[in-house]
Amino acid sequence: MRVRIASTKATQKITKAMQMVAASKLRRAQTAAEAARPYADKMDAVISNIASAAAGSPGAPALLAGTGKDQVHMLVVCTGERGLCGAFNSAIVRLARERAQSLMAQGKEVKFFCVGRKGYEQLRRTFEKQIVERVDLRSVRQIGFVNAEDIANKVLARFEAGEFDVCTLFYSKFKSVIAQIPTAQQVIPLVVEENAANGAATSYEYEPEEDEILTSLLPRNLAVQIFRALLENNASFYGAQMSAMDNATRNAGEMIRKQTLVYNRTRQAQITKELIEIISGAEAV
Repeated sequence: MRVRIASTKATQKITKAMQMVAASKLRRAQTAAEAARPYADKMDAVISNIASAAAGSPGAPALLAGTGKDQVHMLVVCTGERGLCGAFNSAIVRLARERAQSLMAQGKEVKFFCVGRKGYEQLRRTFEKQIVERVDLRSVRQIGFVNAEDIANKVLARFEAGEFDVCTLFYSKFKSVIAQIPTAQQVIPLVVEENAANGAATSYEYEPEEDEILTSLLPRNLAVQIFRALLENNASFYGAQMSAMDNATRNAGEMIRKQTLVYNRTRQAQITKELIEIISGAEAV
């Protein structure tokens, strides 16, 4: 029992240290995620405004108009590189798996683009042959726009090669330390919000034409959306890890309390037994 108590105390120290590390990294990750939201939202609003003006034009970019089909779907699943974070990775993979199963039930073809080791490890159990690309970010100490741009370029290359018709991005949106929301966002073809498209009463004239602006703006928007997803995921990971390690520390404390109680009772019973043996031996003499 002494060995078990010592082992549990050592585990408690580790979980407590991991909680403090996650708490210190969470602040920076949360600040980065919140700072990226206004730019990404404004990018959405600008593109929606331009897209509403270019809607229906024969020269609309493929990233906006699509290929005219929705037979092949690419699911870009962004997860963490490490575990010990509760249900953070599993929740994202579950959402992607449910979407894939729903699409396959409709006769669609599904492909996976995995960003993060944990998502790849879970998805390959069921969809190993459908995983077409994997990006490992374990060597990246701090996520930057260059990482998102690299992923966006790979997705665009596959889209231009005609490998898929629709692309959906899966990630976890950071809400608070105890709440992370698994999110699915269609990025190709871009979904234009109706309220964003119709909400502006002002009429704009564009120079150059809308189609030319969208041709250069849409690829950048894809990189921006992926960058926001990576930052949201990073903040959500540390929030989930902080919460999970806090629960583990509490559970270890409760386990130490119960083990100490059993240890004391066992020791007291052993002492009582030895006293009874001594007294019985003395009386026998």
